[in-house]
Amino acid sequence: MKISPTPHDLLFKKFFSDISVVTDFLDIHLPPALREKCDLRTLVITDGSFVTDDMRNRRCDILYRLHTTSGPGYIYCLIEHQSSADAHMAFRLMRYSLDAMQLHLDQGNKQLPLVIPLLFYHGRQTPYPYSTRWLDCFAHPAEAQVLYSQAFPLVDLTVIPDEEIKTHGKVALLEYVQKHIRERDINVRLRDIAFLLELTQPNKEQVACLLHYLAQEANTLDAEAFFRNLGQKTTGCKEDIMKIAEHWEQKGRNIGLQEGLQQGRQKGRQEGRSERDSEIARAMLAMGLDLATVELATGLSGQELDALAI
Repeated sequence: MKISPTPHDLLFKKFFSDISVVTDFLDIHLPPALREKCDLRTLVITDGSFVTDDMRNRRCDILYRLHTTSGPGYIYCLIEHQSSADAHMAFRLMRYSLDAMQLHLDQGNKQLPLVIPLLFYHGRQTPYPYSTRWLDCFAHPAEAQVLYSQAFPLVDLTVIPDEEIKTHGKVALLEYVQKHIRERDINVRLRDIAFLLELTQPNKEQVACLLHYLAQEANTLDAEAFFRNLGQKTTGCKEDIMKIAEHWEQKGRNIGLQEGLQQGRQKGRQEGRSERDSEIARAMLAMGLDLATVELATGLSGQELDALAI
């Protein structure tokens, strides 16, 4: 919702839309280390196509772009006008800065720019009572500083040994399948998948989604045979797996998908996926799963599922 500007905002906008005013403001108020990086001669107000609707609708900020003094690249200065104190202002400035970074990438740039947020404050309360260091918005700033100043945690399944994955409790099945889903022949993983099904004991909805995922994404020549063999090697979810295997056998195996894979025709791939989704949906419905779960697992609409149930 667009917010009507106040007299404070109108006055601020009128002056800070003048590049000569902004140049003097930044020359005076930028911290020296940052001022040295900014070529104020190149200062421009960003055009309307750069600023998001969310940023445009905020009543009291203007975004400027300028060149660096050390070579190619841009620095953005975001000046936020506030006539009242806000305890979460530092977090808001960080959010606005991230918006500007994202839009810079959307323009085709490959690296993030520096975005310098400046708070222009003239409220009744003096001095400004809150920190403008966004890390101080956390209950434990020191912990936040450590977290956000280093590489984020990475779970790279491609480098975790299979035997280690098998020790990962309830998540082991998911990790193992997603690690190996792109292999040329998923059949070589059948024994391990069956072992992990027995070990982790996923619920019925998880099993249904897993089987649909394997059917849709794995490079398996005969999905019906894969599911039947998988069912024979399990006990806890044997019945559910065999129902889907039997359904595939009755309705035809990989209709259209085989043609798409063998002939390299995109149309065949799309038709195969559509038919396969319908067949798996029927099997899930036969297993007694609710429509919401089947819709989420297969991607079919509620109307399409209603038609299958007729």
